[in-house]
Amino acid sequence: MASAGSCKYDVFLSFRGEDVRKTFVDHLYSALVDKQIQTYKDDETLSPGHSIRPSLFKAIEDSRIALVIFSKTYADSSWCLDELSHIMKCKDERELIVMPVFYDVDPLHVRKQKGDFGKAFAKLQVENIDKAQVWTKALVDASNIAGWETKYVANGHESKVIKEIVDRVLDRLFPTDEDINEDLVGMTTRLKDLKSVLEIGSERVRMVGIWGGGGSGKTTLATFVYMEICHQFHGHCIVENVREESSKCGLKKLQENMLSAVLKRDVKVPSVAVGKQMIKTMLCSRNVLIILDDVNSLDQLNALAGSHKWFGSGSRIIVTTRDEHLLKTHKVDQVYNVQLLSDEEAIRLFNIHAYNENDPIEDYKTLSLRVVSYAAGLPLALKVLGSFLYDKEKKGWMSTLARLKDIPEMEIVEKLKISYDGLKNVEKELFLDIACFFRGEEKDFTMESLEACGFYPDIGIEVLRQKALITVSRDGSFDMHDLVQEMGNYIVRGQHPNNPKQHSRIWKREEIDNMYFGDATMENDKIEAIKYIHLDYERVHDYASQLCKIVSNLKRLRYLWLNTNNSKSCVEGPAFISNELRYLTWYGYTVKSPFSDGFQPVKLVVLELSESFQKEIWKGCKHLPHLKVLQLSWMKELLRTPNFDGLPRLQRLTLSYCSKLKEIHPSLGNHTSLQYVKVSNCEELIMFPTITHMENLKVLEIKLCPMILEFPKIKANMEGLVKLLFLHTGIEVLPSSIGERCTNLISLNLSSFKNIKSIQFSFHALKHLKELSLQGLIQPVKTRHQFFNQLPYRRRFNNIEIPSSIVELSNLQELNLCFNDFSRLDFSLSSFTRLKWLTVSNCEKLLELPDLPSSLTVLNASHCKSLKALGDCYKNCRWLSQVSLSGGSIINDGDRLLKFMLEVCTAIEDHYMLLQLSGVEIAKGFTSPLLRGNRCTLQLPKNWCTDFSGFLICAVMPYAINDLYVRIAMNEEMSGMDSQNEERDGDSDSVYKCTWMAYVSFGLLKQTKWWDPAYNALSFDIEQLIKCCGFGVRLLDKKSRSSINETSTNHSSGYTPNLHIRHDSSSALSICFSMIYNF
Repeated sequence: MASAGSCKYDVFLSFRGEDVRKTFVDHLYSALVDKQIQTYKDDETLSPGHSIRPSLFKAIEDSRIALVIFSKTYADSSWCLDELSHIMKCKDERELIVMPVFYDVDPLHVRKQKGDFGKAFAKLQVENIDKAQVWTKALVDASNIAGWETKYVANGHESKVIKEIVDRVLDRLFPTDEDINEDLVGMTTRLKDLKSVLEIGSERVRMVGIWGGGGSGKTTLATFVYMEICHQFHGHCIVENVREESSKCGLKKLQENMLSAVLKRDVKVPSVAVGKQMIKTMLCSRNVLIILDDVNSLDQLNALAGSHKWFGSGSRIIVTTRDEHLLKTHKVDQVYNVQLLSDEEAIRLFNIHAYNENDPIEDYKTLSLRVVSYAAGLPLALKVLGSFLYDKEKKGWMSTLARLKDIPEMEIVEKLKISYDGLKNVEKELFLDIACFFRGEEKDFTMESLEACGFYPDIGIEVLRQKALITVSRDGSFDMHDLVQEMGNYIVRGQHPNNPKQHSRIWKREEIDNMYFGDATMENDKIEAIKYIHLDYERVHDYASQLCKIVSNLKRLRYLWLNTNNSKSCVEGPAFISNELRYLTWYGYTVKSPFSDGFQPVKLVVLELSESFQKEIWKGCKHLPHLKVLQLSWMKELLRTPNFDGLPRLQRLTLSYCSKLKEIHPSLGNHTSLQYVKVSNCEELIMFPTITHMENLKVLEIKLCPMILEFPKIKANMEGLVKLLFLHTGIEVLPSSIGERCTNLISLNLSSFKNIKSIQFSFHALKHLKELSLQGLIQPVKTRHQFFNQLPYRRRFNNIEIPSSIVELSNLQELNLCFNDFSRLDFSLSSFTRLKWLTVSNCEKLLELPDLPSSLTVLNASHCKSLKALGDCYKNCRWLSQVSLSGGSIINDGDRLLKFMLEVCTAIEDHYMLLQLSGVEIAKGFTSPLLRGNRCTLQLPKNWCTDFSGFLICAVMPYAINDLYVRIAMNEEMSGMDSQNEERDGDSDSVYKCTWMAYVSFGLLKQTKWWDPAYNALSFDIEQLIKCCGFGVRLLDKKSRSSINETSTNHSSGYTPNLHIRHDSSSALSICFSMIYNF
């Protein structure tokens, strides 16, 4: 038999015409053709004028399968017997697949030439003595092959027999064994997932997109699923390379090809518009499978598969593309994202292409792992590099790996570059900046830079993500495949890979260092962007000076980010800075003189300077019409800020660690564009300007400026202000203007005033306030004599009282009252019906807590040394799930609190709970024995995941800590709790110890990769260097949920306990429990 790829026919039908031509064989032939199986039937396929016998024999040789239909009179035809003999010869010599069908005849009669079949054969045997032996052998061999005896299949129903035969033929023609195709490594799971998405069997028309980057295996996966399921459709075809073919031949030609392939006849289309109607008309009643491969334009989809209505019931349209947006715009039913190969799969695929078993190279395993690491799961790279290295010696492998560090493999680059070539110019520039400068950087942090450069990143980043060029990780950082980044770097280097002065972007330290040694006075109109960190502390002065010269000659510079460390000596600043500059950040800008009068970067959007020796940034009022961000930090000689009248679009101002700054220019108070102002650690700053026209200001933060004695005068309503923070200043009076002029505040932090004497404002008008911090307002005061002599003193207070109007804050969700010296709260919390978070930590005189509101989720009362019991203050709390009472006295009713919190948490399917207490009292009652050390193990009973609700963890630490790290892994080598650990310490110094109780529900764990109900034993580890004084874990019985309204959504409002999953895999789960809650 010819190879599968060269066979002319899929099936050759051998039969005796008089018996079955117009009945069984006719129906079988129609069923085969209907499944697009190329079938040879003499009266349908044999061309007029051709000699019958040679044509039949040639057709047998050009077929993959021979279906021999034995009937009662089959053996009375010498033609049939000659045909059978040749079939059996091709079976032995050409691997032809033979499938016998015994139609109304017993296989034994065929094998033994008995009955009516034997009588017919006997007549021919006498007449053809020379052929009789060959015929007999062919009959015996054929009848010994497993086939179908029609009267015993499906009770003799011919339609069902035919269906079974056709299905078996399809299985032989399109086997699904992965081993048959080396390109399908790792595709088994992906195929299963894709078939699930396709919903084969559903009568709905379904369009599915396969989306991924270049070389990720989209076409391979689509082809594989096509081969497996195409026989289930009345018509099917693959339209290959739509992107390339449409540009060469046009969409009309693709329409013609698609219709011709599906309908199995030549179809001509006069125009694209008519072609659309023809597809709809011709295929709307047909069940079809169509693959549209490598689509990159909506026009292509509209021309080839414009609507679900174009196709018949049960049809499936699969589109492969690099553009997710294209699929969503076309409203496909689902997008399947192709995942790259795992390390194991990548090694298997690489070995298929690279391993030369006849001449294996030395250190193949080590070298192959380096190549696999370089390819990072990209099938294209594994195939290309594997094929290239197949016949290379070890030196060739080593040389190739070395070369790849500097010069990428062009076949891979060109394939990946297709996605880049399809971008708009602004998107190309955005991609190159991310590839060169910002991979691994937080998206939110880099948006400022990308916006400054005019790249419109909000939409551009989404386009790049949809084109599979970049990703945004869970932590919000930019990422991309290593080879995609390498492609971007290659584009930037262009035709001058070894001459960075010809590159648009420079980011490699060694390239900038080489420029330092070159001619720094030569003008350059190629370099547009530089990012550079200098690490040579000994020569920082020389580098800073030379960089200033280099920067002076970059005429097209738009982006400059430099960190040249801190030099104690000054350098001369750049003589010229490009007027194209949009973004300038320079840490270690050790320049003394202000920017020159020639500094006129009118396009500048961001200016961030640090560690300069300038007393002022520039002289006079400089007009920078586009500047939005001004950040000055660690400028220890700075005396005054610029005049802000020349910065009409300024939105963000940060002044930090400017220790000699005395004056903020009064024009700031009139600035109408400012949205964010932060002033911190400016020790000599005396006042903040009077606020007259800052209606767009959203955030004002002033902290650690001890010389500011007066709260800024506010002369206009600040309707845009949502956050106001004054922390560690010398302010003496909190004026009424806070409550009168800032009525839209959401967050208010007025804390740690060392000289506070009066609070004059009211909370009455702050109806929108959700976060309030009044730390350290009520404090004991020392007399001047006591301050200097450090003598014991009689406590007297600053006579400050929290305004009684605080109870009117009906929308308050977070309240911070820590470090206050009161013994009781002077107001009720009952009116705070939305309060979720309350901290009274470090209130050392606090004796008791008032009744807590029912909405409370988090309570922090740590280091309250006078608090010894909670009583019933939490009795109304229905969502209390995190409580810290560490660092203070030992609470005598902690066990009652734990029981209450567990009842709350077990009522929510996927919830968790944290409780932190001083001492070890609650640990004494833990039902499983606590063990010393950082590991314990737990044997799981049968049905543990259904009979119990979660794990309760108890850990006694030698002192209070903020975080607890727990790792859970499978352990099959123990029974019960680990007996190797010693029992926990006694109660010595228990007042200093801290007990953690943490509950994690199975509902939450079921959402992880680690979860497996088959576990029968687990190990729990504390992943910290601190040695645990006592550690144990037990299963928690399921509780009744009748007392809790589980349908409420309060618990999902963002105020859940601090639990972070640090690692999640099938082998282990690592969890961080945290008591830190930032205000």
